[in-house]
Amino acid sequence: MPAARLRPATLVVGDIEAARLTCTALELHGATVAHLLAPSDGELRAALAAGPGAVAILVRSDVVALRYALLVAHLRPGVRLMVTMFDRTLADELQRAVRSCTVTSPADIAVPAVTGACLGDGVLAVSRQGDDLRAVRDTDDGPRLQTEVPAAGGVRAILARARSQLRPHDDASRILLGGLLGLGAILVTDWLLGVLFLHEGLVASLYGASRVVATVGPGADQETSPSWYLVVSSILMLGAIALAAVFTAGVVNRLLSRRSIALVGRRTLPLEHHVIVVGLGQVGLRLATTLAALGLPVVVVERDPLPANLAIAKAAGIPVLVGHANERSVLARAGLARARALAAMGSRDLDNVEVAITARAVAPTIPVVVRAGEDDVIAETRSLFAIGEVRDVSSLTAAAVTLALLGHRPDVVYPRGPHVHAFEDGTESRVVLGPRCGC
Repeated sequence: MPAARLRPATLVVGDIEAARLTCTALELHGATVAHLLAPSDGELRAALAAGPGAVAILVRSDVVALRYALLVAHLRPGVRLMVTMFDRTLADELQRAVRSCTVTSPADIAVPAVTGACLGDGVLAVSRQGDDLRAVRDTDDGPRLQTEVPAAGGVRAILARARSQLRPHDDASRILLGGLLGLGAILVTDWLLGVLFLHEGLVASLYGASRVVATVGPGADQETSPSWYLVVSSILMLGAIALAAVFTAGVVNRLLSRRSIALVGRRTLPLEHHVIVVGLGQVGLRLATTLAALGLPVVVVERDPLPANLAIAKAAGIPVLVGHANERSVLARAGLARARALAAMGSRDLDNVEVAITARAVAPTIPVVVRAGEDDVIAETRSLFAIGEVRDVSSLTAAAVTLALLGHRPDVVYPRGPHVHAFEDGTESRVVLGPRCGC
Protein backbone atom coordinates (compact mmCIF):
# COMPACT_ATOMS: atom_id res chain seq x y z
CA MET A 1 0.00 0.00 0.00
CA PRO A 2 1.56 3.34 -0.95
CA ALA A 3 2.55 5.78 1.74
CA ALA A 4 1.91 8.79 -0.49
CA ARG A 5 -1.37 9.47 1.25
CA LEU A 6 0.56 10.45 4.37
CA ARG A 7 2.17 13.81 4.86
CA PRO A 8 5.96 13.73 5.33
CA ALA A 9 5.99 12.47 8.92
CA THR A 10 3.80 10.65 11.41
CA LEU A 11 4.13 10.96 15.16
CA VAL A 12 3.41 7.85 17.22
CA VAL A 13 2.89 8.28 20.96
CA GLY A 14 2.88 5.31 23.33
CA ASP A 15 5.02 2.62 24.91
CA ILE A 16 2.68 -0.39 24.56
CA GLU A 17 3.29 -3.23 22.12
CA ALA A 18 0.73 -1.92 19.62
CA ALA A 19 2.56 1.43 19.42
CA ARG A 20 5.91 -0.24 18.77
CA LEU A 21 4.43 -2.46 16.07
CA THR A 22 2.70 0.53 14.46
CA CYS A 23 5.98 2.44 14.38
CA THR A 24 7.69 -0.41 12.51
CA ALA A 25 4.74 -1.00 10.17
CA LEU A 26 4.61 2.63 9.09
CA GLU A 27 8.33 2.62 8.34
CA LEU A 28 7.97 -0.59 6.31
CA HIS A 29 5.27 1.16 4.27
CA GLY A 30 7.64 4.03 3.53
CA ALA A 31 6.51 6.58 6.07
CA THR A 32 8.76 8.80 8.15
CA VAL A 33 7.98 8.14 11.79
CA ALA A 34 8.82 9.86 15.07
CA HIS A 35 8.07 7.80 18.16
CA LEU A 36 7.65 9.15 21.69
CA LEU A 37 7.17 6.59 24.46
CA ALA A 38 5.75 8.62 27.37
CA PRO A 39 6.36 12.27 26.53
CA SER A 40 5.86 15.22 28.82
CA ASP A 41 3.90 18.24 27.61
CA GLY A 42 7.12 19.97 26.60
CA GLU A 43 8.43 16.97 24.69
CA LEU A 44 5.13 16.57 22.85
CA ARG A 45 5.07 20.29 22.03
CA ALA A 46 8.57 20.05 20.55
CA ALA A 47 7.65 17.04 18.45
CA LEU A 48 4.52 18.75 17.13
CA ALA A 49 6.57 21.81 16.16
CA ALA A 50 8.16 19.66 13.43
CA GLY A 51 4.78 19.60 11.68
CA PRO A 52 3.76 15.92 11.51
CA GLY A 53 1.04 15.12 9.03
CA ALA A 54 -0.67 12.69 11.40
CA VAL A 55 -0.49 11.69 15.06
CA ALA A 56 -1.28 8.28 16.52
CA ILE A 57 -1.80 7.92 20.28
CA LEU A 58 -1.64 4.34 21.55
CA VAL A 59 -1.32 4.22 25.33
CA ARG A 60 -2.68 1.93 28.02
CA SER A 61 -4.72 4.47 30.00
CA ASP A 62 -7.81 6.06 28.46
CA VAL A 63 -7.35 9.19 30.61
CA VAL A 64 -3.75 9.60 29.43
CA ALA A 65 -4.89 9.11 25.83
CA LEU A 66 -7.54 11.79 26.32
CA ARG A 67 -4.97 14.19 27.77
CA TYR A 68 -2.54 13.66 24.90
CA ALA A 69 -5.29 13.97 22.29
CA LEU A 70 -6.60 17.26 23.68
CA LEU A 71 -3.08 18.66 23.86
CA VAL A 72 -2.35 17.65 20.26
CA ALA A 73 -5.63 19.19 19.08
CA HIS A 74 -4.78 22.41 20.95
CA LEU A 75 -1.22 22.69 19.64
CA ARG A 76 -1.91 21.45 16.09
CA PRO A 77 -5.55 22.20 15.23
CA GLY A 78 -6.84 20.12 12.33
CA VAL A 79 -3.99 17.57 12.33
CA ARG A 80 -5.14 14.04 11.51
CA LEU A 81 -5.35 12.30 14.86
CA MET A 82 -5.76 8.56 15.57
CA VAL A 83 -6.43 7.45 19.17
CA THR A 84 -7.08 4.03 20.69
CA MET A 85 -9.37 4.09 23.70
CA PHE A 86 -11.45 1.39 25.42
CA ASP A 87 -14.13 3.50 27.11
CA ARG A 88 -16.87 4.35 24.62
CA THR A 89 -18.16 7.32 26.57
CA LEU A 90 -14.74 8.99 26.55
CA ALA A 91 -14.32 8.05 22.89
CA ASP A 92 -17.63 9.64 21.88
CA GLU A 93 -16.87 12.82 23.80
CA LEU A 94 -13.38 13.07 22.31
CA GLN A 95 -14.69 12.69 18.77
CA ARG A 96 -17.34 15.29 19.47
CA ALA A 97 -14.77 17.74 20.82
CA VAL A 98 -12.07 17.09 18.19
CA ARG A 99 -13.55 16.69 14.72
CA SER A 100 -10.25 15.65 13.12
CA CYS A 101 -9.87 12.79 15.58
CA THR A 102 -10.64 9.14 14.84
CA VAL A 103 -11.08 6.98 17.93
CA THR A 104 -11.04 3.21 17.84
CA SER A 105 -10.80 0.53 20.48
CA PRO A 106 -8.43 -2.45 20.57
CA ALA A 107 -11.45 -4.46 21.71
CA ASP A 108 -13.52 -3.47 18.67
CA ILE A 109 -10.56 -4.25 16.41
CA ALA A 110 -9.77 -7.67 17.87
CA VAL A 111 -13.23 -9.06 18.71
CA PRO A 112 -14.23 -9.81 15.07
CA ALA A 113 -11.19 -12.09 14.67
CA VAL A 114 -11.75 -13.71 18.09
CA THR A 115 -15.41 -14.32 17.21
CA GLY A 116 -14.39 -16.04 14.01
CA ALA A 117 -12.02 -18.31 15.92
CA CYS A 118 -14.82 -19.24 18.35
CA LEU A 119 -17.19 -20.10 15.50
CA GLY A 120 -14.65 -22.20 13.61
CA ASP A 121 -15.77 -23.85 10.34
CA GLY A 122 -13.47 -21.65 8.27
CA VAL A 123 -14.76 -18.34 9.68
CA LEU A 124 -11.87 -15.89 9.94
CA ALA A 125 -13.76 -12.94 11.39
CA VAL A 126 -17.22 -11.55 11.96
CA SER A 127 -17.68 -7.91 11.02
CA ARG A 128 -20.47 -5.69 12.36
CA GLN A 129 -21.78 -2.97 10.06
CA GLY A 130 -24.44 -1.15 12.04
CA ASP A 131 -26.98 -3.82 12.97
CA ASP A 132 -25.76 -6.20 10.25
CA LEU A 133 -23.22 -8.97 10.87
CA ARG A 134 -21.04 -10.31 8.08
CA ALA A 135 -18.55 -13.15 8.13
CA VAL A 136 -15.18 -13.42 6.43
CA ARG A 137 -14.95 -17.08 5.47
CA ASP A 138 -11.93 -18.92 4.12
CA THR A 139 -13.08 -20.66 0.92
CA ASP A 140 -11.32 -22.62 -1.82
CA ASP A 141 -11.12 -19.38 -3.82
CA GLY A 142 -9.69 -17.41 -0.92
CA PRO A 143 -11.37 -15.37 1.84
CA ARG A 144 -14.85 -14.07 1.01
CA LEU A 145 -17.06 -11.58 2.84
CA GLN A 146 -20.47 -13.22 3.30
CA THR A 147 -23.72 -11.88 4.69
CA GLU A 148 -24.68 -15.21 6.24
CA VAL A 149 -23.14 -15.70 9.66
CA PRO A 150 -23.24 -19.18 11.22
CA ALA A 151 -25.14 -19.12 14.47
CA ALA A 152 -26.91 -21.43 16.85
CA GLY A 153 -30.66 -21.56 16.53
CA GLY A 154 -33.60 -23.76 15.77
CA VAL A 155 -35.20 -26.45 17.88
CA ARG A 156 -31.94 -27.57 19.46
CA ALA A 157 -31.22 -24.13 20.85
CA ILE A 158 -34.77 -23.77 22.16
CA LEU A 159 -34.65 -27.14 23.92
CA ALA A 160 -31.23 -26.39 25.41
CA ARG A 161 -32.48 -23.06 26.73
CA ALA A 162 -35.56 -24.75 28.24
CA ARG A 163 -33.46 -27.41 29.96
CA SER A 164 -31.18 -24.78 31.44
CA GLN A 165 -33.99 -23.32 33.52
CA LEU A 166 -34.17 -24.10 37.26
CA ARG A 167 -30.69 -25.61 37.35
CA PRO A 168 -28.73 -24.62 40.49
CA HIS A 169 -25.11 -23.62 40.00
CA ASP A 170 -23.96 -23.14 43.61
CA ASP A 171 -24.89 -24.07 47.19
CA ALA A 172 -27.15 -21.05 47.71
CA SER A 173 -29.09 -21.84 44.53
CA ARG A 174 -29.41 -25.47 45.60
CA ILE A 175 -30.80 -24.38 48.98
CA LEU A 176 -33.39 -22.11 47.37
CA LEU A 177 -34.42 -24.62 44.73
CA GLY A 178 -34.41 -27.49 47.21
CA GLY A 179 -36.76 -25.62 49.54
CA LEU A 180 -39.05 -24.68 46.67
CA LEU A 181 -39.20 -28.21 45.28
CA GLY A 182 -39.76 -29.63 48.77
CA LEU A 183 -42.73 -27.34 49.39
CA GLY A 184 -44.08 -28.25 45.97
CA ALA A 185 -43.72 -31.95 46.76
CA ILE A 186 -45.66 -31.54 50.02
CA LEU A 187 -48.41 -29.65 48.20
CA VAL A 188 -48.76 -32.33 45.52
CA THR A 189 -48.57 -35.19 48.04
CA ASP A 190 -51.36 -33.87 50.26
CA TRP A 191 -53.44 -32.95 47.23
CA LEU A 192 -53.24 -36.50 45.87
CA LEU A 193 -54.02 -37.97 49.29
CA GLY A 194 -57.18 -35.91 49.46
CA VAL A 195 -58.29 -36.83 45.95
CA LEU A 196 -57.39 -40.52 45.96
CA PHE A 197 -58.07 -41.62 49.54
CA LEU A 198 -60.39 -39.04 51.07
CA HIS A 199 -62.42 -38.71 47.84
CA GLU A 200 -62.45 -34.93 47.92
CA GLY A 201 -62.92 -32.74 44.88
CA LEU A 202 -59.90 -31.36 43.04
CA VAL A 203 -60.43 -27.79 44.23
CA ALA A 204 -61.29 -28.74 47.82
CA SER A 205 -58.29 -31.05 48.01
CA LEU A 206 -56.00 -28.32 46.63
CA TYR A 207 -57.29 -25.92 49.27
CA GLY A 208 -56.61 -28.46 51.98
CA ALA A 209 -53.10 -29.12 50.66
CA SER A 210 -52.40 -25.38 50.73
CA ARG A 211 -53.38 -25.33 54.42
CA VAL A 212 -50.85 -28.07 55.11
CA VAL A 213 -48.08 -26.18 53.29
CA ALA A 214 -49.01 -23.02 55.16
CA THR A 215 -48.95 -25.09 58.42
CA VAL A 216 -52.35 -23.80 59.54
CA GLY A 217 -53.88 -27.24 59.96
CA PRO A 218 -54.68 -30.50 58.15
CA GLY A 219 -56.38 -30.28 54.84
CA ALA A 220 -59.41 -32.38 55.77
CA ASP A 221 -61.81 -32.24 58.70
CA GLN A 222 -60.09 -33.55 61.82
CA GLU A 223 -63.17 -35.39 63.17
CA THR A 224 -63.98 -37.27 59.98
CA SER A 225 -60.43 -37.86 58.69
CA PRO A 226 -58.79 -41.23 59.33
CA SER A 227 -56.00 -41.35 61.90
CA TRP A 228 -53.35 -42.27 59.35
CA TYR A 229 -54.09 -39.11 57.39
CA LEU A 230 -53.77 -36.93 60.49
CA VAL A 231 -50.36 -38.50 61.21
CA VAL A 232 -49.19 -37.98 57.63
CA SER A 233 -50.55 -34.44 57.57
CA SER A 234 -48.70 -33.63 60.80
CA ILE A 235 -45.46 -34.92 59.37
CA LEU A 236 -46.00 -32.91 56.19
CA MET A 237 -46.64 -29.73 58.18
CA LEU A 238 -43.46 -30.18 60.20
CA GLY A 239 -41.57 -30.74 56.98
CA ALA A 240 -43.15 -27.62 55.49
CA ILE A 241 -41.90 -25.53 58.43
CA ALA A 242 -38.32 -26.68 57.82
CA LEU A 243 -38.52 -26.31 54.04
CA ALA A 244 -40.10 -22.86 54.33
CA ALA A 245 -37.13 -21.76 56.43
CA VAL A 246 -34.71 -23.20 53.87
CA PHE A 247 -36.54 -21.53 50.98
CA THR A 248 -36.68 -18.17 52.80
CA ALA A 249 -32.94 -18.34 53.50
CA GLY A 250 -32.28 -18.95 49.81
CA VAL A 251 -34.49 -16.04 48.76
CA VAL A 252 -32.85 -13.64 51.24
CA ASN A 253 -29.40 -14.76 50.06
CA ARG A 254 -30.23 -14.04 46.43
CA LEU A 255 -31.81 -10.67 47.24
CA LEU A 256 -28.86 -9.46 49.28
CA SER A 257 -26.10 -10.81 47.03
CA ARG A 258 -24.96 -9.49 43.65
CA ARG A 259 -25.62 -12.66 41.71
CA SER A 260 -25.24 -12.55 37.95
CA ILE A 261 -26.56 -16.05 37.21
CA ALA A 262 -30.30 -16.61 37.38
CA LEU A 263 -32.36 -19.74 37.98
CA VAL A 264 -34.82 -18.78 35.25
CA GLY A 265 -34.62 -16.46 32.26
CA ARG A 266 -31.80 -15.49 29.91
CA ARG A 267 -29.03 -15.48 32.52
CA THR A 268 -29.14 -19.18 33.31
CA LEU A 269 -26.03 -21.29 32.75
CA PRO A 270 -26.11 -22.81 29.25
CA LEU A 271 -25.89 -26.58 29.00
CA GLU A 272 -24.25 -27.29 25.67
CA HIS A 273 -22.80 -25.84 22.48
CA HIS A 274 -21.96 -22.61 24.29
CA VAL A 275 -18.85 -20.43 24.36
CA ILE A 276 -17.02 -19.83 27.62
CA VAL A 277 -15.44 -16.37 27.74
CA VAL A 278 -12.81 -15.94 30.46
CA GLY A 279 -12.45 -12.34 31.60
CA LEU A 280 -15.02 -9.54 31.77
CA GLY A 281 -12.77 -6.74 30.60
CA GLN A 282 -13.55 -4.70 27.51
CA VAL A 283 -12.47 -7.45 25.12
CA GLY A 284 -14.32 -10.18 27.01
CA LEU A 285 -17.50 -8.13 27.36
CA ARG A 286 -17.66 -7.16 23.68
CA LEU A 287 -16.90 -10.72 22.62
CA ALA A 288 -19.71 -12.03 24.83
CA THR A 289 -22.24 -9.50 23.50
CA THR A 290 -21.23 -10.25 19.90
CA LEU A 291 -21.67 -13.99 20.43
CA ALA A 292 -25.04 -13.36 22.08
CA ALA A 293 -26.08 -11.24 19.08
CA LEU A 294 -25.30 -14.24 16.88
CA GLY A 295 -27.68 -16.37 18.95
CA LEU A 296 -24.92 -18.38 20.58
CA PRO A 297 -25.27 -19.24 24.28
CA VAL A 298 -22.40 -17.77 26.24
CA VAL A 299 -21.16 -17.68 29.83
CA VAL A 300 -18.43 -15.42 31.20
CA VAL A 301 -16.02 -16.59 33.91
CA GLU A 302 -14.61 -13.71 35.95
CA ARG A 303 -12.44 -13.97 39.06
CA ASP A 304 -13.33 -10.50 40.40
CA PRO A 305 -16.66 -10.75 42.29
CA LEU A 306 -17.50 -7.12 41.42
CA PRO A 307 -16.01 -6.34 37.99
CA ALA A 308 -16.60 -2.95 36.41
CA ASN A 309 -18.62 -4.38 33.51
CA LEU A 310 -20.89 -6.63 35.58
CA ALA A 311 -23.94 -4.36 35.31
CA ILE A 312 -23.55 -4.16 31.52
CA ALA A 313 -23.30 -7.95 31.25
CA LYS A 314 -26.40 -8.43 33.40
CA ALA A 315 -28.35 -5.92 31.33
CA ALA A 316 -27.34 -7.84 28.19
CA GLY A 317 -28.61 -11.09 29.70
CA ILE A 318 -25.15 -12.68 29.90
CA PRO A 319 -24.51 -15.01 32.87
CA VAL A 320 -21.29 -14.34 34.75
CA LEU A 321 -19.75 -17.13 36.81
CA VAL A 322 -17.41 -15.84 39.53
CA GLY A 323 -14.30 -17.98 39.95
CA HIS A 324 -10.74 -18.56 38.78
CA ALA A 325 -10.82 -20.19 35.35
CA ASN A 326 -7.45 -21.85 35.98
CA GLU A 327 -9.25 -24.19 38.40
CA ARG A 328 -10.65 -27.39 36.94
CA SER A 329 -13.75 -27.26 39.15
CA VAL A 330 -14.72 -23.81 37.84
CA LEU A 331 -14.39 -24.90 34.21
CA ALA A 332 -16.44 -28.00 35.01
CA ARG A 333 -19.20 -25.80 36.49
CA ALA A 334 -19.11 -23.70 33.33
CA GLY A 335 -19.76 -26.86 31.29
CA LEU A 336 -16.48 -26.95 29.38
CA ALA A 337 -16.90 -30.60 28.37
CA ARG A 338 -20.07 -29.69 26.42
CA ALA A 339 -18.97 -26.26 25.20
CA ARG A 340 -18.37 -25.14 21.63
CA ALA A 341 -15.19 -23.21 22.49
CA LEU A 342 -13.34 -21.41 25.27
CA ALA A 343 -11.92 -17.92 24.78
CA ALA A 344 -9.30 -16.80 27.32
CA MET A 345 -9.61 -13.00 27.10
CA GLY A 346 -7.94 -11.82 30.30
CA SER A 347 -5.78 -8.70 30.30
CA ARG A 348 -2.62 -10.65 31.22
CA ASP A 349 -1.15 -13.03 28.66
CA LEU A 350 0.30 -15.43 31.22
CA ASP A 351 -3.09 -15.82 32.90
CA ASN A 352 -4.61 -16.68 29.54
CA VAL A 353 -1.92 -19.27 28.90
CA GLU A 354 -2.64 -20.85 32.29
CA VAL A 355 -6.36 -20.97 31.55
CA ALA A 356 -5.72 -22.52 28.14
CA ILE A 357 -3.54 -25.26 29.63
CA THR A 358 -6.16 -26.04 32.28
CA ALA A 359 -8.86 -26.17 29.63
CA ARG A 360 -6.76 -28.59 27.57
CA ALA A 361 -6.43 -30.82 30.61
CA VAL A 362 -10.18 -30.80 31.33
CA ALA A 363 -11.47 -31.12 27.76
CA PRO A 364 -8.70 -31.76 25.19
CA THR A 365 -11.04 -31.67 22.17
CA ILE A 366 -12.65 -28.29 22.89
CA PRO A 367 -11.22 -25.43 20.76
CA VAL A 368 -9.36 -22.80 22.80
CA VAL A 369 -8.80 -19.19 21.70
CA VAL A 370 -6.07 -17.27 23.53
CA ARG A 371 -5.65 -13.51 23.71
CA ALA A 372 -1.97 -12.61 23.65
CA GLY A 373 0.56 -10.12 22.32
CA GLU A 374 0.62 -7.54 25.12
CA ASP A 375 3.15 -9.10 27.48
CA ASP A 376 6.91 -8.75 26.97
CA VAL A 377 7.36 -12.30 28.26
CA ILE A 378 5.40 -13.62 25.28
CA ALA A 379 6.69 -11.49 22.44
CA GLU A 380 6.52 -14.40 19.98
CA THR A 381 2.84 -15.33 20.04
CA ARG A 382 3.19 -18.05 17.41
CA SER A 383 4.84 -20.21 20.07
CA LEU A 384 1.42 -20.49 21.75
CA PHE A 385 -0.33 -22.22 18.86
CA ALA A 386 0.35 -25.57 20.53
CA ILE A 387 -2.26 -24.76 23.18
CA GLY A 388 -4.87 -22.91 21.13
CA GLU A 389 -5.77 -20.39 18.45
CA VAL A 390 -3.91 -17.18 19.28
CA ARG A 391 -5.35 -13.76 18.61
CA ASP A 392 -2.66 -11.13 18.98
CA VAL A 393 -4.54 -7.98 20.01
CA SER A 394 -1.46 -5.78 19.64
CA SER A 395 -0.76 -6.92 16.08
CA LEU A 396 -4.40 -6.53 15.04
CA THR A 397 -4.53 -3.06 16.59
CA ALA A 398 -1.28 -2.03 14.92
CA ALA A 399 -2.54 -3.26 11.55
CA ALA A 400 -5.82 -1.34 11.83
CA VAL A 401 -4.11 1.86 12.98
CA THR A 402 -1.47 1.61 10.25
CA LEU A 403 -4.11 1.23 7.55
CA ALA A 404 -6.08 4.16 8.94
CA LEU A 405 -2.99 6.38 8.95
CA LEU A 406 -2.28 5.33 5.38
CA GLY A 407 -5.74 6.56 4.40
CA HIS A 408 -7.57 3.24 4.25
CA ARG A 409 -10.82 2.22 5.93
CA PRO A 410 -10.66 -1.53 6.53
CA ASP A 411 -13.90 -3.33 7.36
CA VAL A 412 -12.11 -5.90 9.50
CA VAL A 413 -8.59 -7.16 10.26
CA TYR A 414 -7.78 -10.76 11.10
CA PRO A 415 -4.86 -13.19 11.16
CA ARG A 416 -4.48 -15.74 8.40
CA GLY A 417 -1.39 -17.87 8.64
CA PRO A 418 1.57 -15.94 10.06
CA HIS A 419 0.33 -12.57 8.73
CA VAL A 420 -2.42 -10.06 9.44
CA HIS A 421 -4.91 -9.42 6.64
CA ALA A 422 -7.63 -6.86 6.12
CA PHE A 423 -10.83 -6.61 4.12
CA GLU A 424 -11.68 -3.28 2.53
CA ASP A 425 -14.49 -2.82 0.00
CA GLY A 426 -14.61 -6.57 -0.66
CA THR A 427 -10.87 -6.84 -1.32
CA GLU A 428 -8.38 -8.62 0.93
CA SER A 429 -4.89 -7.26 1.49
CA ARG A 430 -1.99 -8.24 3.70
CA VAL A 431 -0.62 -5.77 6.23
CA VAL A 432 3.16 -5.78 6.64
CA LEU A 433 4.00 -5.42 10.33
CA GLY A 434 7.50 -6.67 11.00
CA PRO A 435 9.12 -6.89 14.45
CA ARG A 436 8.55 -4.34 17.19
CA CYS A 437 10.64 -1.21 17.03
CA GLY A 438 13.57 -0.61 19.34
CA CYS A 439 12.57 2.91 20.32
